[in-house]
Formats: sequence, C-alpha cells, structure tokens
Amino acid sequence: MSDKLVIVESPSKAKTIKKYLGDDYEVIASQGHIIDLPASKFGIDVEHNFKPEYITMRGKAKILNDIKKLAKGKKKIYLATDPDREGEAIAWHLKNALAISDSEKCRIEFHEITESAVNKAIKSPKKVDFDLVDAQQARRALDRIVGYKISPVLWKKVKRGLSAGRVQSVALKIIMDREREIRNFKPEEYWNLSAILKKEKSTKNIIAKFYGTEREKIELKTEKDTMAVVNKITGKDFKVIDIKTQEKRRVPAPPFTTSSLQQEAARKLGFTVKKTMQVAQKLYEAGHITYMRTDSVRISDEAIKMAKGYIIKNFGEKYYAQKSFKTGANAQDAHEAIRPTKLTDIDKVLRSLSSDEKRLLALILNRFLASQMSVAVYDLTKVVAKVDDYIFNINGSTIKFDGFMKLYIEGNDSKDSEEEESVLPEFEIGEVLKQKDLKYEQKFTEPPARYTEASLVKTLEEKGIGRPSTYAPTISTILDRLYIEKENKSLKPTELGEVVNELMENYFRDIVDVEFTKEMEEDLDKIASGESSYIDAVKEFYDPFMKNLEEVEDKIEKVKLTEEVSDVICENCGRNMVVKNGRFGKFLACPGFPECRNIKSIVQEVDQPCPKCGGKVIIKRTKTKRPFYVCENNTNSEDSKCDYISWTKPGAKVKAVGKVASKKTTAKKVTAQKSKAKKTTAKKNVAKKATKKTSKKK
Repeated sequence: MSDKLVIVESPSKAKTIKKYLGDDYEVIASQGHIIDLPASKFGIDVEHNFKPEYITMRGKAKILNDIKKLAKGKKKIYLATDPDREGEAIAWHLKNALAISDSEKCRIEFHEITESAVNKAIKSPKKVDFDLVDAQQARRALDRIVGYKISPVLWKKVKRGLSAGRVQSVALKIIMDREREIRNFKPEEYWNLSAILKKEKSTKNIIAKFYGTEREKIELKTEKDTMAVVNKITGKDFKVIDIKTQEKRRVPAPPFTTSSLQQEAARKLGFTVKKTMQVAQKLYEAGHITYMRTDSVRISDEAIKMAKGYIIKNFGEKYYAQKSFKTGANAQDAHEAIRPTKLTDIDKVLRSLSSDEKRLLALILNRFLASQMSVAVYDLTKVVAKVDDYIFNINGSTIKFDGFMKLYIEGNDSKDSEEEESVLPEFEIGEVLKQKDLKYEQKFTEPPARYTEASLVKTLEEKGIGRPSTYAPTISTILDRLYIEKENKSLKPTELGEVVNELMENYFRDIVDVEFTKEMEEDLDKIASGESSYIDAVKEFYDPFMKNLEEVEDKIEKVKLTEEVSDVICENCGRNMVVKNGRFGKFLACPGFPECRNIKSIVQEVDQPCPKCGGKVIIKRTKTKRPFYVCENNTNSEDSKCDYISWTKPGAKVKAVGKVASKKTTAKKVTAQKSKAKKTTAKKNVAKKATKKTSKKK
C-alpha cells in the first residue's frame, strides 16, 4: 500500500487524478465540505471574537472516519481541494481533523486536471493559506449574522420558512427595482416610415428608412406627422445625394470568465446559471477544462501556443493573431480564464461526452480559439437618398475578412443589437431610384426588459455584488424561496418577494444597498490579501447591524399576504380552496389548515380537444418542469379509454427538434402496447388451459 495520500473534493476528480498518479498514491474524496457551522443554531461565538463553532456535518461522519483511517501511517498527505477560498477552507478543516501541523507544506493546487498540472502540483506543495481561510470564514460569518438575525423577523412579521441573505436580498432588490421601472413606464407613440425602392433595370427591393431633412432629424410622433410626409412623397422618385463607406474592425471577445460563461450559455444553449455550473464542474473534474470559477481573462503562454498551432493548422496563418486581454480592476485574478486543457483529439473528446457536456465544451472551445484569431474587417455603407425636402437612409455592410467570426460571434441580450448585414448594390451620386411602395406603422416605446438569469449575473458582476462562486446559488435561493418566479426566461418578483423586499428596504436599508454590499465584498478581498483581519471586518458590520435590529424590530408591522381564492370547493369542509405556491409550482389548499389539510394539484387545460377521442387535454410537467400533454381519458392503465400523450400541444405545428421527442413517445407507446398484448395473450392462454382442464374432467 502507498504511503502517500491525496485528498480531493469530488469522487469523479479522484478517479481522474488517480489515473495520472498511479499506484504510488492513494486518492480519496471528501465530497465537498466535511466540517461547517451547525445548521440548527447561530454558531458564531460573539463574546469570543466571533469564533465559529464548527461541527462535523450531518451524513459526513463516515466519510471523515474513512479519510482518517486511510491517512493513518501515511508519510505524506496532500490536500488537493479546489483552488479558491472554499477549497482552502475545506483543506484547513481536513488539516485540523488529521492533526497536520500548520507549518506542514501539505496544500497543492491545480487549475486544470491534466497529467502535467497534477504532477507539477505534487512537486510544489505549500502551506494552507490562512488569509484565504479567514476570508471564507468572514463570508460565512457575515451571511450567518444576516440570515439568523433577520430571518426570524420575517417569520414573525410575514410567514415561516422565509429567509434573508446578504447577497440574495440585494439581488431581489435589483429585480424589484426593474419591476418598478416597468410599472411606472409610460409608453410614447412613434411611427416608422420606410420606402421600398428599386434601381433601374433591377427587380431587387431596396429598403430606405426615413431620417428627416438635410438640416435636422425628424421624429414622427403621430399619424398626422407621418401622413403629412407620405402625402408629399407618394409616387415620387428618390435621388442619391451622398454615399459614405467606412471600414470597421471587430475584435473578438476574451475567453470565458464564470460570469460570461453563464451569460453566453443562457443565450446560446438555453442553460440556467445552475445548470451551466453543474455541467462545467463535470468537465473540469474530467480534466477537459480549466477551473470554472474565475474572474480572470488571462491565459497561459502554453495555452496561447496551443491555440496558435490549432488555428494555423485548421484555418490558416491569416486567421491567427495573438491577443492578451486586460482583467477587470476588481477581479481577484487567481485563476486563468476558462478554456480547454488540450486541443489534441478534441473531436474525439466531444464525441465521448453527453449532449449537454458536448455543447458547453464546444462553446468554451470556440470562444477560446476565437479570442486568439484575427479581427473581422467589414465595410459599413450608408447611402443618402432625397425625395422632395426629405432624407432617407439606406444602410448595409459587406464582410471583407471574416477573421474570428468564421468560428464564433458573441451573443447579446439587446433586441436591437444585430448589425445590418445586407449587401448593397453599387450606387452613384445623382442616380434616380424608383419608388415601389411606402410602408408606415405605429409603434410605442417599450419599458426595459425584465432580468433574465444571464442579464442578472451581468448586473451583479458590474455592480461588484458577490463573486463567481455565488451567482448560481444566489439565483437558486431566491427562486426556491418563491421571492421570484420565471415567466418564460424572465425573472419576475412574486407578491411574497415584493413584501420581503419592501420590509428589507424600510428597515434594513444597508443590507439591500448595492454600494454597501460592494464595499463588504472589497473588505473580504482585503482579508484574503492579508490587508485586513477577520475579527475587524465582522465586528465592523455586527455592531451597527445589531443596533439597528434592536431599534426597528418592534416597529415592523405584521404583514397579511393576500390569497387567491379559487372556485374549487373543498370536499372535506366546504370552503373555497386557495392558491398556494410550492417548490414545484402552484397548488390548491384548504384555508382551514391545520383543521383541514386537503390539498389538490391545479389542473391546466388546453384550448384544443384530444385529437384521438375529443376529450379534454391536460398539461402536466416532468420533474424538470418540462410540460407535456395528456388526454383526461388516459389513465395509464389497461382500461384507458384513450392513450393520447404528447410533448407538443394539440394543433400546434411540430418543429424539427420535436422529432426526437416524438420517437421517444412512440417508443413508449410501442412498449406499452407490447406489454398490453403480452398480458392479453397470457390471459387467453390461462383461459385455454382452464377450458382444456374442464373438457378433460367432463
């Protein structure tokens, strides 16, 4: 048996590292945190310099005992937890549990799980970084103070089961502020006017958009304004009076940080922030990408060299142009950007992965390669055409060299972000363009869009709220607490969320203040760099916070949440059932709780009959909340009157992507039909045997 032990966080990572280290090392996983603050009590000793009261986490005692048994008699123990503050804290807890000296160089880090990175880390162990540990402890202590002191107030004044959090409360306020903007928005009327033109001896339509006059831009606010222009120019020819062509260069986006990966995966792949991090974690642990929690766009010289070889080989030398990107001022810059660990046999690697892993790795790969490719060059052309006293603009662009755009183009949340890529014909000054038609339509200005998970992450990062590791759990928490809900992909505050946010704004203003929270994040960074101490940072927050809590607690009035009353009568007690929100969506509950505990699911019907039997079609959802459609007569039993079930709403056009689902559904039906046929055959056989026996007896 080996006398060297490596402790990592996850079992899958343990397998990968064991493969690289061989039989000279034992490798075991802690499966995340083993020791933490107690879940059932405050766990911070305020009287003794805010000392955390750690315990072995529930369900982790066996894992810790297994680690201790395996560590017994080992000459060298390496703590190879993740290379961030959380990982440093786990390493510290393991060091203490295994009675390893503070001076022992037992901590190793690798930012990518490759054979070279693992072996390099083994050769250069270091001591546990107590500054990073203190920064993590301070975050836990501050979050614990806010959560354990404000949450009971919410229980008393609103309802039980609620929680407040240092970062989640700010995220909720940001969403609520946007909702107020939307509610207070007053739409303004405006009109769009375009001319459909064509060149002589050409059938191709040219779109020209109204600008104004040569002296000024004119905004068409009303139908009267629009028709005044239309009546003056109807049927008249347009004359080209100016042509401007400008060469533009477009620079590639930097490789991914945690935030930009979450945003782009949401835009391009439809992933939630939580799903993105789960899939990225698997890719990291399997050794396919570098560490996925980072705020840096820096990449190593080795990675640049690797990208250069791949780009020149696959695209040609003109597509390669080495670039370095500047990391933001507030970034910790502890790790590289997120990138593939290797490019050799990358196609083979992609083929070996699950669908989600393949798509995310391809996104990371293309973004990384594009960041080291040449700029795209294109011409922007604006043709100015005059009719009567008015000016219309004809815009277009022509790609001269696609550069990085051959491989990757960054997504954008803006509705108007797409550049016009129409290729224009040749024009000459003085050329006459024939008018085919005029198009005009009424429009209204729109309010700002609600946040999506991607745009919320972007805002949190821009405002300095939280860190890469906190974005996903923050959004998950406010969704799980039912403070917000998803409407399509948009995040919308619920009534409960509005009540909680209003209470926080009125009585705990600092907790939901963006600047205050940003300064606290900076204080945590100072602890990590050794510029500040754990005790000073926590005390500076705790004293004024508790003073404010004591002053306002009695002032807060109890809030009564309104309940939506349904027309469904409780069959047990005769009351009208009310709509409640649960973790899995809305449901009906009797308002007589706890005397009456009757609950029912809410049945949603579609406006189309069952295509097989004409019955009602009900919407149901899978565990992942994906909707599917079932006939009310499909009881999923042998005596079902109908077997209709589909991923697609009755009457809707089936998209190409739905074919896979249709095949699965068909397969299920076929399996069910075969099963039913077997049972029927078995019954017939039993009946035949019984008949034969009766005949013999006779």
